[in-house]
Amino acid sequence: MKAILALADGTIFEGRSFGASGEAIGEVVFNTSMTGYQEILTDPSYRGQLVAMTYPEIGNVGVNSEDVESIKPFLQGFIVKEYWDTPSNWRAQQSLSQYLVAHGIPAIQGIDTRALVRRLREHGAQEAVLSTTDLNPESLVAKAKASPGLIGRDLVREVTCAAHYEWEESTWALEKGYGKAPVTKARPPFVVAYDYGIKRNILRNLVNSGCRVCVVPATAPAAEVLAMRPDGIFLSNGPGDPDVGPYAAIVRDLVGERPIFGICLGHQILGLALGGRTYKLKFGHHGGNQPVLDRTTGKVEITAQNHGFAVDIDSLGPEVELTHVNLNDQTVEGLAHRRLPLFSVQYHPESSPGPHDANYLFDRFVAMMTTRS
Repeated sequence: MKAILALADGTIFEGRSFGASGEAIGEVVFNTSMTGYQEILTDPSYRGQLVAMTYPEIGNVGVNSEDVESIKPFLQGFIVKEYWDTPSNWRAQQSLSQYLVAHGIPAIQGIDTRALVRRLREHGAQEAVLSTTDLNPESLVAKAKASPGLIGRDLVREVTCAAHYEWEESTWALEKGYGKAPVTKARPPFVVAYDYGIKRNILRNLVNSGCRVCVVPATAPAAEVLAMRPDGIFLSNGPGDPDVGPYAAIVRDLVGERPIFGICLGHQILGLALGGRTYKLKFGHHGGNQPVLDRTTGKVEITAQNHGFAVDIDSLGPEVELTHVNLNDQTVEGLAHRRLPLFSVQYHPESSPGPHDANYLFDRFVAMMTTRS
């Protein structure tokens, strides 16, 4: 089936569909990861976006029931150079095409993804339409131009959980699958995790670090969370503009009350709660190969990232320390308070997909909670 990807600037790409029939509208971004497309598909942070993979062959390993980061795919559409319909992996349970069709996600293959990436790098991420039903380029470009974009949109409310729940699953191991929380005589640190679109591997790493975890909706009031008497508070990743909704105001009431650890959108929301500003990046950081300098140790980490906004460090006061810097564009990748027990990073130390260089941050959070107690 023919499919068309139309950008708001009038650029047209024609290809073939390998997902659900229909039409998807959103911001088109590119991801540089070579593997892990299933984790990318199910990352709620991609809500409102069409994702183009820069790696040329996608679909080789199929799809399985374990490598998911949420209950379903949350992205609007999927874009690849070459799709492989016959999986070659011992864990595969279905093809990628079958998975996308089952979840109603349009996808296109056979386009020049290098040309698409060059356009986004030169002109910035922009709105686009992917369609198998409307094949009129002028109509599609008009729809892309009319799309609202991400600035000013509260997408967290579309992906957050509806009620509190406990999480007990730990990280995955070959021939064992996912583990369970270890049974110990000591009382484990109790973490309340705000769900702005949380990835499951974040929760697994918290459990693997010895924590008892309860997940709460993004709008859970600070007083309600503090009444649960947690040892620490975690702020998750998520989609959309960080400077909308009640989230920063809620976190502002938590600052100084308990140790806080934020990742990605949680990092941005924490920056806002501390009095800072955020801004939209030209084309964002999406992939598993971003170099980050840890200014506290002088070490360079290769990190997994997925964000389109960043914190403006100059908007924060002298009590907030810049701890991590992106070596590609010098944007803020981490911050900490000089006096209060809190820190955050823009990247994803839980990987899935991506490197494990920054996994130590979960142990740092546990140490912060243990020291305070």
